[in-house]
Amino acid sequence: MKFSFDRMTLFRGFVLVIASLLCLRLFNLQVLSYTEYKALADNEHIFFQKLYPNRGDIYLRERGAENSDQPYLMEVAGEKLFPAVTNRQYNLISANPRIISDPEGMANTLASILQLDVDDLKEKLSRSDDPYVIIKRKVTDEQTDQVKALGLTGLYYTNETYRFYPEPDLGGQLFGYVSKGDTATGKYGLEGYYNDILKGREGSLQFESDVVGALIPIGKKHVTEAVDGSSLVLTIDRTVQTTVCARLHTWVTQHGADGGTVVIMDPKTGAIIAMCSTPDFKPSEYGKVPLTTLTNPAIFTPYEPGSIFKPITMAIGIDTDKVSPDTTYNDTGELVFGKYTIRNSDRKANGIQTMTDVLDKSLNTGAAFVAKSVGLDDFKKYLKSFGFGVPSGIELDTEVGGNISTLNEKQEIYLATASFGQGITMTPLQITNAFAMLANGGVMMQPYIVDEVIKPDGTKVKTQPKEMCKEKADNGVCSGRVVSSRTAALVGGMLVNVVEKGHGTQAGVKNYYVAGKTGTAEVPREDGQGYQSGVTIGSFAGYAPVNNPRFAMLVKIDRPRDVTWAESSAAPLFGDLAKFLLTYYEVPYDRTSAASHKIK
Repeated sequence: MKFSFDRMTLFRGFVLVIASLLCLRLFNLQVLSYTEYKALADNEHIFFQKLYPNRGDIYLRERGAENSDQPYLMEVAGEKLFPAVTNRQYNLISANPRIISDPEGMANTLASILQLDVDDLKEKLSRSDDPYVIIKRKVTDEQTDQVKALGLTGLYYTNETYRFYPEPDLGGQLFGYVSKGDTATGKYGLEGYYNDILKGREGSLQFESDVVGALIPIGKKHVTEAVDGSSLVLTIDRTVQTTVCARLHTWVTQHGADGGTVVIMDPKTGAIIAMCSTPDFKPSEYGKVPLTTLTNPAIFTPYEPGSIFKPITMAIGIDTDKVSPDTTYNDTGELVFGKYTIRNSDRKANGIQTMTDVLDKSLNTGAAFVAKSVGLDDFKKYLKSFGFGVPSGIELDTEVGGNISTLNEKQEIYLATASFGQGITMTPLQITNAFAMLANGGVMMQPYIVDEVIKPDGTKVKTQPKEMCKEKADNGVCSGRVVSSRTAALVGGMLVNVVEKGHGTQAGVKNYYVAGKTGTAEVPREDGQGYQSGVTIGSFAGYAPVNNPRFAMLVKIDRPRDVTWAESSAAPLFGDLAKFLLTYYEVPYDRTSAASHKIK
């Protein structure tokens, strides 16, 4: 009897332990791990799909657009605009393998219509545990109609949006591109800088489904609507951009050059009218070019500007009252700084020369004379006020600021070489903006390229031109004045003389006073030891008409093979584009046609 009692007690204890373990397990499942297991269950019965917004467009204006018959011209928020970057819908065919009874037969049928590999397609359609596989993207309407006509069960048809470029040669480096896939992201240029504004906000669709993945009509459903991205209206003029890009490409090819850049801006507002470089890329084919081609040379590739920097040096000298256009010095043809000797590009000693002669003849010794008269500290301070050494802040991805750090050195040689654009670097945009400042009476405007942002509801946010400044004055006011209006006017007159009588005659336009300066820059060796022999970059920077400038422009030609000097590489293209711009904008003549026969 005692033995039986012990066995019964042991049995009851065993049952109690088992029951306790089951209770603990149920408590863990239903209470402690409720969230986790609910999520696992939902994964079996809840279908989730992202809803993608439409990415905002990028538009250009075109002078006279109201009378244009361009096929892509669109009415946007009450204005006719040209879409440089927009969206185009393509078909996407997907499948739910869970409800496909004959994967092999369907694969054989679809492969010929959609031009797909039958074995890959069979593998996708055979994933019986997968409720969603993509069959093909960018399916044509004709192919989609053929597939739909078959009435196959388990196939679904949706639209996908891709970037579309009506004119792909307007400047890939300016616009950037959008990476492919569901996580499409803007890269470089405007697409990169404005990605968050352009992309909009994703939404989602969530609903209960049955065991085969079909929607349960009376089940739970939750929708978060996607919000489309905003669109951009650029300051770029389509006709000007198209013309500049085409002529630059032709000119670079003609001279066998490595590349080239043109930047044109409105000096009164800072608005970019055109910005183009070559070689460039088609945004829809960004994966076919080297990474170095994706960056925009106008803002990403600083270079030693050479003699186009001399007007900047002259403006500083005049603004500090150290020189005037009539100030003279004795040009011996060279200046010695310790073990270094600076010489004029023509290797000549010109004797007594005025500051006007310095720009006309592009004398290195004259620029060094001015910089030495100003002094290192004031010279460096002015360069910072010009915005050199830091990015301008234009709304484009990957902008850099150039480098003027050699002026931190105390040796006079660094000041001397900087005076004529050696040993310091700046971007084409920075140089253009400096000349635009002279054209604008000494006031520098903030460069910008987006004129308006159009929100999805049609609301417009207009960019207001503003003065550019790096430091606030003692009174807290931020002013873009860099030099006095008197200084700007004097330098402008000297630059007209360069075009009339100096090295810039090829940049002139008949019946207009054009201000500008050539620059033939040497290219530093990659090892940092001196300059490459026989390799140059030709530039011409200027503006017109001088008394009421409609534009400021820089033309840069990289390593031309058939000519050496900028007066034969960059200056003629500047003159050609200046003539086009003055005609396009119907700018009145500001001189008589009987003026210098050298002006074309």
